[in-house]
Amino acid sequence: MMTNLAMIVQLFCSLAIATYFVSQYRAQRATKINVHRGGEREMEKLRRQRSRVLSQPLSEKTRPQRLDEIVGQADGIRALTAALCGPNPQHVIIYGPPGVGKTCAARLVLEEAKASQDTPFRQDARFVEIDATCVRFDERAIADPLIGSVHDPIYQGAGAMGAAGVPQPKPGAVTKANGGVLFLDEIGELHPIQMNKLLKVLEDRKVFLESAYYSPDDPNIPAHIHDIFKNGLPADFRLVGATTCRPEDLPAAIRSRCLEIYFRALRPEELASIAMRAAEVASCTLDGVSAETAASYGESGRDIVNMIQLAAGVAMQAGRDAIEVEDLEWVAETCRMRPHSEQKLLERRQVGAVNGLAVTGDGRGVIMEIEASARPVAAGMGRLRVTGIVDEEELGGKGHTVRRKSMASASVENVLTALRNVTDLDARDFDLHVNFPGGTPVDGPSAGIAMALACYSAMTERAPDCAIALTGEVSIRGQVRPVGGVRAKIEAAAQAGAKRVIIPAENWRDAFARLSIDVVPVSALEEVLDLALDTLPPRRGFSLATGKHIREEVSV
Repeated sequence: MMTNLAMIVQLFCSLAIATYFVSQYRAQRATKINVHRGGEREMEKLRRQRSRVLSQPLSEKTRPQRLDEIVGQADGIRALTAALCGPNPQHVIIYGPPGVGKTCAARLVLEEAKASQDTPFRQDARFVEIDATCVRFDERAIADPLIGSVHDPIYQGAGAMGAAGVPQPKPGAVTKANGGVLFLDEIGELHPIQMNKLLKVLEDRKVFLESAYYSPDDPNIPAHIHDIFKNGLPADFRLVGATTCRPEDLPAAIRSRCLEIYFRALRPEELASIAMRAAEVASCTLDGVSAETAASYGESGRDIVNMIQLAAGVAMQAGRDAIEVEDLEWVAETCRMRPHSEQKLLERRQVGAVNGLAVTGDGRGVIMEIEASARPVAAGMGRLRVTGIVDEEELGGKGHTVRRKSMASASVENVLTALRNVTDLDARDFDLHVNFPGGTPVDGPSAGIAMALACYSAMTERAPDCAIALTGEVSIRGQVRPVGGVRAKIEAAAQAGAKRVIIPAENWRDAFARLSIDVVPVSALEEVLDLALDTLPPRRGFSLATGKHIREEVSV
Protein backbone atom coordinates (compact mmCIF):
# COMPACT_ATOMS: atom_id res chain seq x y z
CA MET A 1 0.00 0.00 0.00
CA MET A 2 2.77 2.46 0.91
CA THR A 3 4.67 1.51 -2.23
CA ASN A 4 1.67 2.29 -4.44
CA LEU A 5 1.16 5.60 -2.70
CA ALA A 6 4.80 6.54 -3.22
CA MET A 7 4.57 5.62 -6.88
CA ILE A 8 1.45 7.77 -7.27
CA VAL A 9 3.14 10.75 -5.57
CA GLN A 10 6.26 10.27 -7.72
CA LEU A 11 4.14 10.08 -10.86
CA PHE A 12 2.21 13.18 -9.85
CA CYS A 13 5.46 15.10 -9.24
CA SER A 14 6.86 13.94 -12.56
CA LEU A 15 3.74 15.12 -14.35
CA ALA A 16 3.86 18.45 -12.58
CA ILE A 17 7.52 18.95 -13.50
CA ALA A 18 6.87 17.90 -17.07
CA THR A 19 3.90 20.27 -17.27
CA TYR A 20 6.06 23.13 -15.93
CA PHE A 21 8.83 22.61 -18.45
CA VAL A 22 6.35 22.24 -21.30
CA SER A 23 4.67 25.50 -20.30
CA GLN A 24 8.07 27.21 -20.05
CA TYR A 25 9.05 25.88 -23.46
CA ARG A 26 5.78 27.09 -24.94
CA ALA A 27 6.20 30.48 -23.28
CA GLN A 28 9.75 30.81 -24.61
CA ARG A 29 8.65 29.70 -28.06
CA ALA A 30 5.75 32.13 -27.98
CA THR A 31 8.11 34.87 -26.86
CA LYS A 32 10.53 34.06 -29.70
CA ILE A 33 7.68 34.00 -32.17
CA ASN A 34 6.36 37.32 -30.88
CA VAL A 35 9.84 38.84 -30.94
CA HIS A 36 10.38 37.52 -34.44
CA ARG A 37 7.03 38.80 -35.65
CA GLY A 38 7.56 42.13 -33.93
CA GLY A 39 11.03 42.36 -35.45
CA GLU A 40 9.62 41.61 -38.90
CA ARG A 41 6.97 44.30 -38.47
CA GLU A 42 9.56 46.85 -37.34
CA MET A 43 11.90 45.84 -40.17
CA GLU A 44 9.13 46.29 -42.70
CA LYS A 45 8.31 49.67 -41.17
CA LEU A 46 12.00 50.60 -41.39
CA ARG A 47 12.08 49.57 -45.07
CA ARG A 48 9.03 51.73 -45.78
CA GLN A 49 10.62 54.67 -43.98
CA ARG A 50 13.84 54.28 -45.94
CA SER A 51 11.93 54.09 -49.19
CA ARG A 52 10.54 57.59 -48.61
CA VAL A 53 13.51 59.53 -49.92
CA LEU A 54 13.32 63.20 -50.80
CA SER A 55 15.53 64.85 -53.37
CA GLN A 56 19.08 65.64 -52.27
CA PRO A 57 19.40 69.13 -50.73
CA LEU A 58 21.37 71.66 -52.72
CA SER A 59 23.85 71.97 -49.84
CA GLU A 60 24.76 68.30 -50.28
CA LYS A 61 24.91 68.51 -54.06
CA THR A 62 27.34 71.42 -53.92
CA ARG A 63 29.55 69.90 -51.22
CA PRO A 64 33.12 69.68 -52.56
CA GLN A 65 34.27 66.22 -53.57
CA ARG A 66 37.87 67.25 -54.25
CA LEU A 67 40.26 69.58 -52.50
CA ASP A 68 40.46 71.88 -55.50
CA GLU A 69 36.69 72.44 -55.27
CA ILE A 70 37.03 74.14 -51.86
CA VAL A 71 36.95 77.85 -52.61
CA GLY A 72 39.37 80.39 -51.18
CA GLN A 73 41.38 78.19 -48.80
CA ALA A 74 44.45 77.29 -50.86
CA ASP A 75 46.88 78.30 -48.12
CA GLY A 76 44.94 76.57 -45.35
CA ILE A 77 44.55 73.36 -47.38
CA ARG A 78 48.24 73.38 -48.25
CA ALA A 79 49.11 73.65 -44.56
CA LEU A 80 46.60 70.95 -43.60
CA THR A 81 47.96 68.61 -46.28
CA ALA A 82 51.51 69.21 -45.08
CA ALA A 83 50.44 68.42 -41.50
CA LEU A 84 48.58 65.17 -42.24
CA CYS A 85 49.91 63.70 -45.48
CA GLY A 86 53.52 63.13 -44.48
CA PRO A 87 55.16 60.18 -42.68
CA ASN A 88 54.63 61.90 -39.30
CA PRO A 89 51.10 63.39 -39.26
CA GLN A 90 50.41 65.96 -36.55
CA HIS A 91 47.47 67.02 -34.43
CA VAL A 92 45.83 70.13 -35.90
CA ILE A 93 43.48 72.91 -34.84
CA ILE A 94 41.74 74.77 -37.69
CA TYR A 95 40.53 78.29 -36.94
CA GLY A 96 38.04 80.04 -39.19
CA PRO A 97 34.52 81.42 -39.57
CA PRO A 98 31.64 78.98 -40.13
CA GLY A 99 30.84 77.69 -43.59
CA VAL A 100 34.27 78.06 -45.19
CA GLY A 101 35.11 74.35 -45.60
CA LYS A 102 36.95 73.27 -42.42
CA THR A 103 35.13 69.95 -42.00
CA CYS A 104 35.11 69.13 -45.70
CA ALA A 105 38.82 69.90 -46.03
CA ALA A 106 39.74 67.64 -43.09
CA ARG A 107 37.73 64.74 -44.53
CA LEU A 108 39.23 65.10 -48.00
CA VAL A 109 42.78 65.53 -46.71
CA LEU A 110 42.52 62.17 -44.92
CA GLU A 111 41.66 60.54 -48.26
CA GLU A 112 44.61 62.37 -49.77
CA ALA A 113 46.83 61.09 -46.95
CA LYS A 114 45.72 57.46 -47.44
CA ALA A 115 46.81 57.71 -51.08
CA SER A 116 50.27 58.93 -50.05
CA GLN A 117 53.09 56.43 -50.35
CA ASP A 118 54.77 56.96 -46.98
CA THR A 119 51.69 57.62 -44.86
CA PRO A 120 51.02 55.68 -41.64
CA PHE A 121 47.27 55.83 -42.37
CA ARG A 122 45.95 52.52 -43.74
CA GLN A 123 43.27 52.27 -46.38
CA ASP A 124 40.64 51.46 -43.75
CA ALA A 125 41.54 54.49 -41.60
CA ARG A 126 38.33 56.07 -40.28
CA PHE A 127 37.23 59.69 -40.14
CA VAL A 128 35.26 59.92 -36.90
CA GLU A 129 33.36 63.18 -36.55
CA ILE A 130 31.91 64.44 -33.28
CA ASP A 131 30.57 67.83 -32.21
CA ALA A 132 32.03 69.08 -28.93
CA THR A 133 28.82 70.96 -28.12
CA CYS A 134 26.89 67.65 -28.13
CA VAL A 135 29.29 65.51 -26.09
CA ARG A 136 27.27 64.54 -23.05
CA PHE A 137 29.09 62.72 -20.28
CA ASP A 138 28.21 61.56 -16.80
CA GLU A 139 30.50 62.76 -14.01
CA ARG A 140 30.12 59.29 -12.44
CA ALA A 141 31.71 57.86 -15.64
CA ILE A 142 28.57 55.88 -16.45
CA ALA A 143 28.54 57.28 -20.00
CA ASP A 144 31.22 59.10 -21.99
CA PRO A 145 30.84 59.04 -25.80
CA LEU A 146 34.18 60.79 -26.37
CA ILE A 147 36.62 58.97 -24.08
CA GLY A 148 34.73 55.76 -23.28
CA SER A 149 33.16 54.28 -20.16
CA VAL A 150 32.45 51.02 -18.30
CA HIS A 151 29.06 49.37 -18.02
CA ASP A 152 29.24 47.97 -14.51
CA PRO A 153 27.15 44.92 -13.51
CA ILE A 154 24.54 47.20 -11.94
CA TYR A 155 24.15 49.06 -15.26
CA GLN A 156 20.68 48.62 -16.73
CA GLY A 157 20.92 46.28 -19.70
CA ALA A 158 24.29 44.78 -18.68
CA GLY A 159 23.04 41.37 -19.87
CA ALA A 160 24.44 37.96 -19.07
CA MET A 161 27.94 39.24 -18.35
CA GLY A 162 26.48 41.79 -15.96
CA ALA A 163 24.58 39.03 -14.15
CA ALA A 164 27.92 37.24 -13.74
CA GLY A 165 29.42 40.36 -12.15
CA VAL A 166 31.59 41.29 -15.15
CA PRO A 167 32.24 45.02 -15.88
CA GLN A 168 32.07 45.72 -19.62
CA PRO A 169 34.21 48.49 -21.24
CA LYS A 170 32.39 50.70 -23.75
CA PRO A 171 34.77 52.27 -26.34
CA GLY A 172 34.41 56.00 -27.06
CA ALA A 173 35.10 58.07 -30.16
CA VAL A 174 38.84 58.22 -29.44
CA THR A 175 39.05 54.43 -29.73
CA LYS A 176 36.78 54.26 -32.75
CA ALA A 177 39.15 56.72 -34.47
CA ASN A 178 42.21 54.56 -33.70
CA GLY A 179 44.47 54.56 -36.74
CA GLY A 180 42.54 57.41 -38.35
CA VAL A 181 41.37 60.96 -37.69
CA LEU A 182 39.13 62.24 -34.90
CA PHE A 183 37.46 65.43 -36.11
CA LEU A 184 36.23 67.42 -33.11
CA ASP A 185 34.05 70.27 -34.32
CA GLU A 186 33.77 73.39 -32.14
CA ILE A 187 36.60 72.11 -29.95
CA GLY A 188 36.52 75.38 -28.03
CA GLU A 189 33.13 74.39 -26.57
CA LEU A 190 34.42 71.14 -25.06
CA HIS A 191 33.82 70.82 -21.31
CA PRO A 192 37.00 71.43 -19.26
CA ILE A 193 36.78 67.94 -17.73
CA GLN A 194 36.57 66.39 -21.18
CA MET A 195 39.40 68.59 -22.42
CA ASN A 196 41.69 67.35 -19.65
CA LYS A 197 40.76 63.74 -20.36
CA LEU A 198 41.44 64.28 -24.06
CA LEU A 199 44.88 65.73 -23.28
CA LYS A 200 45.73 62.56 -21.34
CA VAL A 201 44.62 60.40 -24.27
CA LEU A 202 46.74 62.44 -26.70
CA GLU A 203 49.72 61.95 -24.40
CA ASP A 204 49.31 58.17 -23.84
CA ARG A 205 47.70 57.26 -27.19
CA LYS A 206 45.48 54.87 -25.25
CA VAL A 207 42.53 55.03 -22.83
CA PHE A 208 42.66 53.54 -19.35
CA LEU A 209 39.28 52.75 -17.80
CA GLU A 210 38.45 52.04 -14.17
CA SER A 211 35.70 50.15 -12.37
CA ALA A 212 35.12 49.32 -8.73
CA TYR A 213 33.71 45.97 -9.89
CA TYR A 214 36.87 44.88 -11.68
CA SER A 215 39.22 42.43 -9.97
CA PRO A 216 42.32 41.11 -11.76
CA ASP A 217 41.92 37.82 -9.85
CA ASP A 218 38.30 37.17 -10.90
CA PRO A 219 38.29 34.03 -13.10
CA ASN A 220 34.79 34.84 -14.41
CA ILE A 221 36.05 37.91 -16.27
CA PRO A 222 37.00 37.13 -19.92
CA ALA A 223 40.60 37.52 -21.02
CA HIS A 224 39.90 40.46 -23.36
CA ILE A 225 38.43 42.50 -20.50
CA HIS A 226 41.44 41.72 -18.33
CA ASP A 227 43.61 42.94 -21.20
CA ILE A 228 41.62 46.19 -21.57
CA PHE A 229 41.86 47.06 -17.89
CA LYS A 230 45.55 46.18 -17.80
CA ASN A 231 46.80 47.68 -21.10
CA GLY A 232 44.06 50.15 -22.01
CA LEU A 233 42.01 50.62 -25.16
CA PRO A 234 44.01 51.77 -28.23
CA ALA A 235 43.50 55.44 -29.15
CA ASP A 236 46.31 56.27 -31.57
CA PHE A 237 44.69 58.82 -33.85
CA ARG A 238 45.32 62.30 -35.15
CA LEU A 239 43.12 65.03 -33.76
CA VAL A 240 41.75 67.67 -36.10
CA GLY A 241 39.87 70.27 -34.09
CA ALA A 242 37.84 73.00 -35.74
CA THR A 243 36.65 76.17 -34.06
CA THR A 244 35.21 79.59 -34.75
CA CYS A 245 36.77 80.88 -31.51
CA ARG A 246 39.90 82.98 -31.30
CA PRO A 247 43.15 81.15 -30.45
CA GLU A 248 43.40 82.85 -27.06
CA ASP A 249 39.98 81.40 -26.13
CA LEU A 250 41.37 77.84 -26.22
CA PRO A 251 43.40 76.29 -23.38
CA ALA A 252 47.14 76.65 -23.87
CA ALA A 253 47.63 72.95 -23.11
CA ILE A 254 45.67 71.79 -26.18
CA ARG A 255 47.18 74.49 -28.40
CA SER A 256 50.71 73.43 -27.47
CA ARG A 257 50.00 69.90 -28.72
CA CYS A 258 48.60 70.95 -32.09
CA LEU A 259 49.64 72.76 -35.21
CA GLU A 260 47.43 75.80 -35.75
CA ILE A 261 46.02 76.46 -39.21
CA TYR A 262 43.81 79.35 -40.25
CA PHE A 263 40.98 79.33 -42.79
CA ARG A 264 40.05 82.86 -43.79
CA ALA A 265 36.70 84.43 -44.54
CA LEU A 266 35.69 84.28 -48.20
CA ARG A 267 36.05 87.28 -50.45
CA PRO A 268 33.14 88.69 -52.47
CA GLU A 269 34.40 87.27 -55.77
CA GLU A 270 34.77 83.83 -54.15
CA LEU A 271 31.25 83.98 -52.76
CA ALA A 272 30.05 84.96 -56.24
CA SER A 273 31.74 81.89 -57.75
CA ILE A 274 30.01 79.68 -55.17
CA ALA A 275 26.69 81.30 -56.13
CA MET A 276 27.31 80.56 -59.81
CA ARG A 277 28.09 76.91 -59.12
CA ALA A 278 25.09 76.50 -56.80
CA ALA A 279 22.78 77.95 -59.45
CA GLU A 280 24.23 75.57 -62.03
CA VAL A 281 23.64 72.57 -59.76
CA ALA A 282 20.08 73.84 -59.11
CA SER A 283 19.50 73.88 -62.92
CA CYS A 284 19.08 77.65 -62.94
CA THR A 285 20.91 80.45 -64.70
CA LEU A 286 22.57 83.27 -62.82
CA ASP A 287 24.27 86.27 -64.40
CA GLY A 288 27.27 88.11 -62.98
CA VAL A 289 25.26 90.97 -61.46
CA SER A 290 22.98 88.54 -59.62
CA ALA A 291 25.98 86.57 -58.37
CA GLU A 292 27.53 89.76 -57.01
CA THR A 293 24.22 90.63 -55.35
CA ALA A 294 24.17 87.27 -53.58
CA ALA A 295 27.81 87.71 -52.56
CA SER A 296 27.01 91.11 -51.05
CA TYR A 297 24.65 89.46 -48.54
CA GLY A 298 26.26 86.10 -47.73
CA GLU A 299 28.95 85.69 -45.09
CA SER A 300 29.96 82.13 -45.99
CA GLY A 301 29.57 79.51 -48.67
CA ARG A 302 26.72 77.94 -46.69
CA ASP A 303 24.85 81.24 -46.62
CA ILE A 304 25.25 81.63 -50.38
CA VAL A 305 24.02 78.11 -51.18
CA ASN A 306 20.96 78.52 -48.94
CA MET A 307 20.21 81.88 -50.54
CA ILE A 308 20.48 80.47 -54.07
CA GLN A 309 18.28 77.50 -53.18
CA LEU A 310 15.50 79.76 -51.90
CA ALA A 311 15.86 82.17 -54.81
CA ALA A 312 15.72 79.26 -57.27
CA GLY A 313 12.44 78.19 -55.68
CA VAL A 314 11.06 81.70 -56.09
CA ALA A 315 12.10 81.77 -59.76
CA MET A 316 10.57 78.35 -60.45
CA GLN A 317 7.29 79.41 -58.86
CA ALA A 318 7.25 82.31 -61.31
CA GLY A 319 7.86 79.94 -64.23
CA ARG A 320 11.44 81.08 -64.83
CA ASP A 321 14.73 79.21 -64.85
CA ALA A 322 16.76 82.37 -64.36
CA ILE A 323 17.44 83.82 -60.92
CA GLU A 324 17.12 87.59 -61.03
CA VAL A 325 18.41 90.31 -58.75
CA GLU A 326 14.87 90.95 -57.48
CA ASP A 327 14.61 87.31 -56.33
CA LEU A 328 17.81 87.58 -54.32
CA GLU A 329 16.86 90.90 -52.78
CA TRP A 330 13.47 89.48 -51.79
CA VAL A 331 15.22 86.50 -50.15
CA ALA A 332 17.61 88.84 -48.34
CA GLU A 333 14.76 91.00 -47.06
CA THR A 334 12.61 88.04 -46.04
CA CYS A 335 15.49 86.29 -44.25
CA ARG A 336 16.65 89.59 -42.72
CA MET A 337 20.10 89.43 -44.27
CA ARG A 338 22.09 92.63 -44.24
CA PRO A 339 24.57 93.53 -46.97
CA HIS A 340 28.26 93.84 -46.13
CA SER A 341 29.78 97.23 -45.95
CA GLU A 342 31.92 97.65 -49.05
CA GLN A 343 35.60 98.25 -48.41
CA LYS A 344 36.44 101.68 -49.81
CA LEU A 345 39.42 103.98 -49.70
CA LEU A 346 39.11 107.72 -49.25
CA GLU A 347 37.88 109.21 -52.51
CA ARG A 348 40.22 112.20 -52.43
CA ARG A 349 43.03 113.75 -50.45
CA GLN A 350 41.72 115.28 -47.25
CA VAL A 351 43.60 116.95 -44.44
CA GLY A 352 43.62 114.68 -41.38
CA ALA A 353 42.03 111.68 -43.16
CA VAL A 354 43.99 108.41 -43.43
CA ASN A 355 43.31 104.81 -44.54
CA GLY A 356 44.22 102.55 -41.62
CA LEU A 357 44.17 98.76 -41.67
CA ALA A 358 42.79 96.31 -39.13
CA VAL A 359 41.93 92.63 -38.75
CA THR A 360 38.54 91.38 -37.58
CA GLY A 361 37.99 88.54 -35.14
CA ASP A 362 37.60 86.00 -37.97
CA GLY A 363 40.91 87.00 -39.54
CA ARG A 364 39.65 89.30 -42.30
CA GLY A 365 41.54 92.43 -43.15
CA VAL A 366 39.49 95.65 -43.29
CA ILE A 367 40.02 99.27 -44.25
CA MET A 368 39.57 101.53 -41.23
CA GLU A 369 39.19 105.26 -41.76
CA ILE A 370 40.93 107.46 -39.22
CA GLU A 371 40.34 111.20 -39.10
CA ALA A 372 41.79 114.00 -37.05
CA SER A 373 41.24 117.73 -36.73
CA ALA A 374 43.53 120.25 -35.03
CA ARG A 375 42.88 123.87 -33.93
CA PRO A 376 45.81 125.96 -32.68
CA VAL A 377 45.50 127.28 -29.12
CA ALA A 378 47.78 128.97 -26.63
CA ALA A 379 51.02 127.09 -26.04
CA GLY A 380 50.50 124.08 -23.80
CA MET A 381 46.75 124.67 -23.46
CA GLY A 382 45.60 122.11 -26.01
CA ARG A 383 43.22 119.28 -25.22
CA LEU A 384 42.95 115.80 -26.70
CA ARG A 385 39.67 114.10 -27.51
CA VAL A 386 39.31 110.57 -28.89
CA THR A 387 35.93 109.32 -30.14
CA GLY A 388 34.56 106.33 -31.98
CA ILE A 389 35.83 103.96 -29.29
CA VAL A 390 35.34 103.46 -25.56
CA ASP A 391 37.77 105.79 -23.82
CA GLU A 392 37.46 104.00 -20.49
CA GLU A 393 35.65 101.02 -19.03
CA GLU A 394 34.90 99.81 -15.52
CA LEU A 395 36.09 96.39 -14.40
CA GLY A 396 35.29 94.44 -11.25
CA GLY A 397 32.50 94.90 -8.77
CA LYS A 398 31.47 94.07 -5.21
CA GLY A 399 33.03 97.22 -3.84
CA HIS A 400 36.20 97.03 -5.94
CA THR A 401 36.13 98.85 -9.28
CA VAL A 402 39.01 99.54 -11.66
CA ARG A 403 38.83 101.97 -14.57
CA ARG A 404 40.89 100.85 -17.58
CA LYS A 405 41.80 103.04 -20.53
CA SER A 406 41.31 101.63 -23.99
CA MET A 407 44.60 100.61 -25.60
CA ALA A 408 43.68 102.67 -28.67
CA SER A 409 43.24 105.79 -26.54
CA ALA A 410 46.62 105.16 -24.91
CA SER A 411 48.09 104.62 -28.38
CA VAL A 412 47.00 108.13 -29.41
CA GLU A 413 48.91 109.55 -26.46
CA ASN A 414 51.98 107.51 -27.46
CA VAL A 415 51.63 108.76 -31.02
CA LEU A 416 51.56 112.40 -29.94
CA THR A 417 54.67 111.88 -27.83
CA ALA A 418 56.40 110.26 -30.84
CA LEU A 419 55.45 113.21 -33.06
CA ARG A 420 56.83 115.63 -30.48
CA ASN A 421 60.10 113.67 -30.40
CA VAL A 422 60.64 113.33 -34.17
CA THR A 423 59.12 116.59 -35.48
CA ASP A 424 58.98 120.20 -34.36
CA LEU A 425 55.27 119.94 -33.52
CA ASP A 426 53.84 119.78 -30.03
CA ALA A 427 50.28 118.45 -29.89
CA ARG A 428 49.79 120.31 -26.61
CA ASP A 429 49.57 123.50 -28.70
CA PHE A 430 46.41 122.23 -30.44
CA ASP A 431 42.92 121.18 -29.55
CA LEU A 432 43.18 117.77 -31.19
CA HIS A 433 40.24 115.52 -32.00
CA VAL A 434 40.92 111.96 -33.26
CA ASN A 435 37.92 109.99 -34.50
CA PHE A 436 37.34 106.42 -35.71
CA PRO A 437 34.15 106.73 -37.79
CA GLY A 438 31.92 103.83 -38.73
CA GLY A 439 31.50 102.40 -35.26
CA THR A 440 34.38 99.97 -35.68
CA PRO A 441 35.75 99.11 -32.21
CA VAL A 442 39.48 99.71 -31.97
CA ASP A 443 41.54 98.37 -29.11
CA GLY A 444 45.17 97.94 -30.01
CA PRO A 445 48.34 99.75 -31.06
CA SER A 446 48.52 98.46 -34.67
CA ALA A 447 46.92 101.67 -35.99
CA GLY A 448 49.76 103.72 -34.51
CA ILE A 449 51.42 105.01 -37.69
CA ALA A 450 48.01 105.72 -39.26
CA MET A 451 47.00 107.80 -36.23
CA ALA A 452 50.35 109.58 -36.30
CA LEU A 453 49.90 110.48 -39.98
CA ALA A 454 46.34 111.72 -39.39
CA CYS A 455 47.41 113.91 -36.46
CA TYR A 456 50.47 115.28 -38.28
CA SER A 457 48.35 116.00 -41.35
CA ALA A 458 45.77 117.88 -39.26
CA MET A 459 48.39 119.95 -37.46
CA THR A 460 50.35 120.83 -40.63
CA GLU A 461 47.30 121.04 -42.94
CA ARG A 462 48.99 118.79 -45.48
CA ALA A 463 46.72 116.19 -47.06
CA PRO A 464 48.18 112.63 -47.23
CA ASP A 465 47.98 110.39 -50.28
CA CYS A 466 44.49 108.83 -50.34
CA ALA A 467 45.76 105.75 -52.27
CA ILE A 468 47.98 104.68 -49.36
CA ALA A 469 46.93 102.35 -46.50
CA LEU A 470 49.00 101.88 -43.35
CA THR A 471 49.48 99.53 -40.44
CA GLY A 472 52.10 99.44 -37.70
CA GLU A 473 52.74 100.28 -34.08
CA VAL A 474 54.80 103.34 -33.24
CA SER A 475 56.92 103.73 -30.13
CA ILE A 476 57.29 107.03 -28.29
CA ARG A 477 60.77 107.30 -29.86
CA GLY A 478 59.26 107.11 -33.35
CA GLN A 479 60.23 103.54 -34.16
CA VAL A 480 57.77 101.46 -36.20
CA ARG A 481 57.21 98.07 -34.62
CA PRO A 482 55.71 94.85 -36.04
CA VAL A 483 52.01 93.98 -35.84
CA GLY A 484 49.87 90.94 -36.62
CA GLY A 485 47.66 90.03 -39.55
CA VAL A 486 49.79 91.85 -42.12
CA ARG A 487 49.01 89.47 -45.00
CA ALA A 488 45.24 89.87 -44.49
CA LYS A 489 45.62 93.64 -44.24
CA ILE A 490 47.58 93.81 -47.50
CA GLU A 491 44.91 91.75 -49.25
CA ALA A 492 42.17 94.06 -47.94
CA ALA A 493 44.07 97.12 -49.17
CA ALA A 494 44.55 95.58 -52.61
CA GLN A 495 40.85 94.69 -52.89
CA ALA A 496 39.89 98.22 -51.91
CA GLY A 497 42.07 99.63 -54.69
CA ALA A 498 45.05 100.95 -52.73
CA LYS A 499 48.22 101.59 -54.73
CA ARG A 500 50.58 101.26 -51.80
CA VAL A 501 50.65 99.68 -48.34
CA ILE A 502 53.06 100.80 -45.64
CA ILE A 503 54.01 98.09 -43.14
CA PRO A 504 56.67 97.68 -40.41
CA ALA A 505 60.05 96.54 -41.73
CA GLU A 506 60.07 93.59 -39.33
CA ASN A 507 56.88 92.30 -40.99
CA TRP A 508 58.48 92.30 -44.45
CA ARG A 509 58.52 89.03 -46.40
CA ASP A 510 60.15 88.48 -49.77
CA ALA A 511 56.82 87.19 -51.10
CA PHE A 512 55.37 90.71 -50.71
CA ALA A 513 57.67 91.94 -53.49
CA ARG A 514 55.79 89.71 -55.96
CA LEU A 515 52.36 91.12 -55.14
CA SER A 516 50.48 93.41 -57.52
CA ILE A 517 50.33 96.13 -54.87
CA ASP A 518 53.38 98.14 -53.79
CA VAL A 519 54.28 97.05 -50.23
CA VAL A 520 56.71 99.42 -48.53
CA PRO A 521 58.41 98.47 -45.24
CA VAL A 522 59.40 101.25 -42.87
CA SER A 523 61.28 101.33 -39.60
CA ALA A 524 60.84 104.97 -38.48
CA LEU A 525 57.95 107.40 -38.27
CA GLU A 526 59.85 109.98 -40.38
CA GLU A 527 59.74 107.57 -43.32
CA VAL A 528 55.97 107.21 -42.99
CA LEU A 529 55.45 110.97 -43.08
CA ASP A 530 57.83 111.35 -46.02
CA LEU A 531 56.10 108.61 -48.03
CA ALA A 532 52.48 109.57 -47.38
CA LEU A 533 52.84 113.35 -47.69
CA ASP A 534 55.07 113.38 -50.79
CA THR A 535 53.27 115.01 -53.72
CA LEU A 536 54.73 112.47 -56.14
CA PRO A 537 55.23 109.32 -54.04
CA PRO A 538 58.43 107.54 -55.13
CA ARG A 539 58.66 103.80 -55.66
CA ARG A 540 60.62 102.39 -52.76
CA GLY A 541 62.30 99.04 -52.19
CA PHE A 542 63.85 97.55 -49.09
CA SER A 543 67.26 95.93 -48.71
CA LEU A 544 67.38 93.20 -46.07
CA ALA A 545 71.17 93.22 -46.34
CA THR A 546 71.58 96.88 -45.33
CA GLY A 547 68.28 97.38 -43.55
CA LYS A 548 67.81 100.61 -45.52
CA HIS A 549 65.38 101.85 -48.11
CA ILE A 550 66.15 102.28 -51.80
CA ARG A 551 64.46 105.31 -53.30
CA GLU A 552 63.90 105.81 -57.01
CA GLU A 553 62.72 109.34 -57.70
CA VAL A 554 59.81 109.67 -60.09
CA SER A 555 60.09 112.47 -62.59
CA VAL A 556 57.35 113.90 -64.75
